Amino acid sequence: MDVGTRHRVILDLLHTRGRVEVPDLAQRLETSTITVRRDLDVLAGLGALRRVRGGAVPSTLRGEGLPFEVRAVDEAPLKARLAAVVAGLIGDGEAVVLDSGTTGAATAQALAGRRLTVMPLSVQGIAALAGSPSVSLLLPGGTVRHPEGSIVGPLAERALAELRFDTAVLTCCAADPDAGVTAHDLADAAVKKALRRSAQRTVLVAEGVKFHRTALAVVCGLEEVDVLVTDSSAPAEVVAGLVAAGVRVEVVPA
Repeated sequence: MDVGTRHRVILDLLHTRGRVEVPDLAQRLETSTITVRRDLDVLAGLGALRRVRGGAVPSTLRGEGLPFEVRAVDEAPLKARLAAVVAGLIGDGEAVVLDSGTTGAATAQALAGRRLTVMPLSVQGIAALAGSPSVSLLLPGGTVRHPEGSIVGPLAERALAELRFDTAVLTCCAADPDAGVTAHDLADAAVKKALRRSAQRTVLVAEGVKFHRTALAVVCGLEEVDVLVTDSSAPAEVVAGLVAAGVRVEVVPA
């Protein structure tokens, strides 16, 4: 089992159990206790968990998301494939507003060589696009939410209210069929709502696992987006329901 898979298993167990123990993890992961302790130390250094005697406990409250650095390496190849599909939906010359998060950062990288006008709503997205000679980069006002890197606040919302984009690329913390598109942070959710209002078309990017989660703040209903880009692990009944509701759905292999 490679290191990335081990880390995902550890984090999934931690989320469901609330505590993990070194001997149990070593048996489950079929590796040594030394390797498990090293994995726990790495994840603790990223802020994903807190080390305690004999194991680890969560470093965040139940309603909070994992740190950006952890999510950036979690399923990075899948996020790159999702971002490539999103990039293929955007035509040259479009004005695009790009949401924050790890999937938003991956999408910024996929758009860096295109002839577009882009407003990224994260410092990671700005960094990915700043060196592109073909992208006309618009910078939003606002406050940077650490350590996530998302740009939030009244200045960001006002900037979005005064512009009209062809496409909004929306990311999320969760996309439960009943609760809708949700976010952990209230300020982040407010910017996501403003992002949707500023564009003619909304493209939601959500990995299949997010359809089994909910977060605190509601952004919109799933059926309110124009396009969903997801992977083949998304529940078939959810995908079918959105297609029936008129949402265009693009599915990539998980």
